[in-house]
Order: sequence, then structure tokens, then C-alpha cells
Amino acid sequence: VSVVLIRLSARLLVRLATDRKPPQISSSKVNFKSIVKDEKFVDTLSEKARELEEKNTEQVEIFGYGGVRLLGHILASETPRRLVIAVHGWRGSWSRDFGIVSDFWTSSDTTVVYVEQRGQKGSGGEYITFGLCERYDIIEWVKWASDRFSNLPIYLCGVSMGASSVLMSASLGLSDRVHGIIADSGFTSPSEIWRYVVKKNLRLPYGLYKRAANRECKKRTGQSADSCSTLTAMESCNVPVLFIHGAEDSFVPPEMTYQNFSACRSPKRLYIVPGANHCMGYYLDPAGYEKEMSTFFSIYD
Repeated sequence: VSVVLIRLSARLLVRLATDRKPPQISSSKVNFKSIVKDEKFVDTLSEKARELEEKNTEQVEIFGYGGVRLLGHILASETPRRLVIAVHGWRGSWSRDFGIVSDFWTSSDTTVVYVEQRGQKGSGGEYITFGLCERYDIIEWVKWASDRFSNLPIYLCGVSMGASSVLMSASLGLSDRVHGIIADSGFTSPSEIWRYVVKKNLRLPYGLYKRAANRECKKRTGQSADSCSTLTAMESCNVPVLFIHGAEDSFVPPEMTYQNFSACRSPKRLYIVPGANHCMGYYLDPAGYEKEMSTFFSIYD
């Protein structure tokens, strides 16, 4: 394979992964978005997203890493006992990724700030950075929430890329106001999830493209895809973590959560949902999921 072809291919792969508006490619081999093909699950997510969007939320905005404008949506509890900062996944949305669990949080006296990640939907930024920049955005959300909700314990909750973002933020020195992290279906690093998806979905040898992909990533974010990982973050983590993953995840392998759990040096819990594909844990086992979160809250509030 020529050097020029490798560079062009790597640029295309990084654009597919990171650009706000990804290039349109008509190829059956490019299957990033067909993560879970369970139509009933997808329909449920859409229905619950509409329900959440119709609720009485307050839209707020802050400035994240590099001055990027970020949007959030507050769904306030009348009798709040805690605050959750909810961080959606790659090419997801605040309502679609969390609509399914929103009613539980409301019923458990939890005020939630649903954030919109950079490079997606209403927030600013031209690139999705797989946690490289988003981890710094999380710190800004914690600072803002600590001022706005001065009497509530704060929990960070992320799904998929959002899970990795909140885990990586632990390496930046989380405030004492953060009582815990809930990470559902997180990967270990941008480089490793790219390697996995490129090999599995595109059937290409990522090793040939890694150096060029890192170069393209650095142009967009100022950082290499190898510059941070959840594993390193967990080695210095000082807050409790609840790790969640579906046993049959075909997009982010469960082994990555096992690795994160093993690396974590703070108090930790692990909840693996049998039969669940990517981010399907709550859908398949709402009672078990709620029990795990309720236990986590009761211990660390």
C-alpha cells in the first residue's frame, strides 16, 4: 500500500470519526451507525427522547475547553437529593441517550443536567474528539454546577464516548463535590476504539494507518489519539466508579470495561448486563440497572 494512499485513507477515517458533518460514503463496508439493529429498542429510544424533549427543561450554556460554547438542559427535581451531569455518546444526543432512564432519575429525586457534547447538535466546535477535549469540558461543567447547585452532591454519568469522557476527566483532578462516576459502555482510549472499529467494521489493518491517523487527529484537536486513556485516568482516580456494560456489546467490547475496572484504584462496582448489546443495559434490565444506581447513590450521597 502506497504512503499516499495510507495518508488519504487515514484522513478519511478520522473525518468519519471526528467531523461534525462526516463525509458521505456509499459503501456497505462503512457500518459505524448500524450499532444495534434491534428495531424495538431503537423505537423505544425515539419515543423516550420525544418525551424528555417535551418536559420542562431549562437550557443553559457555558464555555468549555478552548472557549467552545456548550449547551445543557436542566431537568430539576422538586426535592433534589443529588445532581447528575449526563454526558451522551458519539453522534448521540442528550434526549436519545438518556430519555429511557430519565423517569427513574426524576422519581429518585435527582436533578439532571443533560449536556450536549462539542461538535454535536447545538453545541459549538467542529470536531468530536473521543474524550481528548471533552474531558476538559467535563471539568468546566463541574465548576459551573458547583456554583449553580451549591448544596448537592454531583455525579458524572456517561454512556459510550460520554462514559470514556467522564472517566478521562478523573485524571484532571475532580472537585470534592463530585461523589461518583457512572460509566456505561466506555472504551479505553480513542486509539484503541478506532483500532477495534476499523478492524471489525471496515476490515482494515489499523496498524498501517495509526501513525497517519494520529497526525490527522492532532491537526484537529492538538492532541494525539494516544495522549490519554481511561486506564491511566483510573490509576489516579479519587472518586467511586460504577462500571456498566452489556455482555454482548458489538460496538465497544466488554473487555474494555473489564480493563477500566481492573485499573481503577478508587472504590468501584461492576454491573454486566447479560444479553445486552451497546448501551442496552437499562432497556433489557431496568430493575437491575435501577438497583445498581440506587445502591451507588445511597452509599456515596
